[in-house]
Amino acid sequence: MRNIWIICRKELRSYFVSPIAYLLLVMFALIFGFFFWNSLGYFVLMGMESQMRGQEMPMNLNEQIVRPLLSNVGVIGLFFVPMISMRLFAEEKRNGTIELLTTSPIRDVEVIVGKWLAAVVLYACLLLITAVNFLFLFKYGNPDWKPLAIAYLGLLLQAGSLLAIGTFISTLTKNQIIAGAVTFGVCLLLWVLEWVSGYETATWAKVLAYVSVITHFESFAKGVLDSKDAIFYVTMIFVGLFLTTRSMEALRWRS
Repeated sequence: MRNIWIICRKELRSYFVSPIAYLLLVMFALIFGFFFWNSLGYFVLMGMESQMRGQEMPMNLNEQIVRPLLSNVGVIGLFFVPMISMRLFAEEKRNGTIELLTTSPIRDVEVIVGKWLAAVVLYACLLLITAVNFLFLFKYGNPDWKPLAIAYLGLLLQAGSLLAIGTFISTLTKNQIIAGAVTFGVCLLLWVLEWVSGYETATWAKVLAYVSVITHFESFAKGVLDSKDAIFYVTMIFVGLFLTTRSMEALRWRS
């Protein structure tokens, strides 16, 4: 465990000593800030129009602002996950330091988990930026905090599973651009697989829809903590890190 934290801190330091982390934080904050401002403006406009018409339209902050916004965070994450994970091992291979990792006394699994954990922590920082916007809702409104907390947990698990896949892909090439592009393609595919269920009811379509990462976020977005969805994300994390371990073993054998 100590070696994992050492690797994690080292990787986080490499993010924050370069402009990478700060650029991602600023971009994420600006994009989500625009979504938040737009959603809040539409919510206020609908409320004013309903009052002018003398209609009592039910206004629910969680359903009309929080839930759609957090679903948008998952979409934004599709673009940011590759940028976070692409450098984890590709940069080590490009700089020639991967041999030092494969021949060091630290176990491969400790290196892999440490690097993946650093990526998850960085993504958690991005989510923390979005939480600042919701403070305005709690100051001027009365949203329910429990569904919000569960949705954030779902976002973190979803990102963790995609980052595990990105970590594996990063071991396959020394080119960060290629690693990022392939990771984005795989993440996007895992996202849109759910669309098959919209026009097909066969068993194979249900299987593809079940593999989609967005399918298992729906319960989290509703504020429901479903164990089968949490287990799915944890399983994806395990599979991604397991494949990364196998890839590292192959690198160790070649070196």
